[in-house]
Formats: sequence, C-alpha cells, structure tokens
Amino acid sequence: MEKKCCCSGKTTVRPPEQKKALLNRLRRIEGQVRGIQAMIENDAYCNDVLIQSAAVNAAMNSFNRELLTSHIRSCVARDIRQGRDEVIDELAATLQKLMK
Repeated sequence: MEKKCCCSGKTTVRPPEQKKALLNRLRRIEGQVRGIQAMIENDAYCNDVLIQSAAVNAAMNSFNRELLTSHIRSCVARDIRQGRDEVIDELAATLQKLMK
C-alpha cells in the first residue's frame, strides 16, 4: 500500500541515500531547535538565542535548497516531459512561498 502525503496526495520515492541524508539534516535541525528550547528554559540571553535561531533558519534554507534542486531535476522535469505543464504553476507557487 502506497503512503500518501498529508498535503497534495502525491508521493516521491527517493533513493535510500538521499532519504537518509535529508532525514539526518532534519534530525540535526530538530536538535538545534531543542537546544533553543533549552536556552529559553534556562533564561539564556536574548542575543544568544537569536544567534541560534538564525542558525536554524540557515539550516532550513539549506535543506530547502537541496530538496528544491532535487524536485526540479526529478519531479518537475519528469512531469514536463510527460506533458503535465501544470507542474510549472505548482513550482512557481512553491517558490513564492519559499521566498517570503
């Protein structure tokens, strides 16, 4: 039985090494966020928390760039080759959300 994504209903089967790399990045980011939570619990200085928050933002932006590159090279290219040009509108909407 195929798993469905919570959002669009579409799925992407990724190579195991890519999936592992993406999950490892997300786990590191999760650890960073937990670190920020601990800083707040321990009354850390605001500037120190903000610096760590900026690091999390940078890590998420890097994750998004990697995933976006993969998406364009695989999903978007495949759909365009198959005549599914609506993927271009989907990509444009996604880029607008990423650039907010």
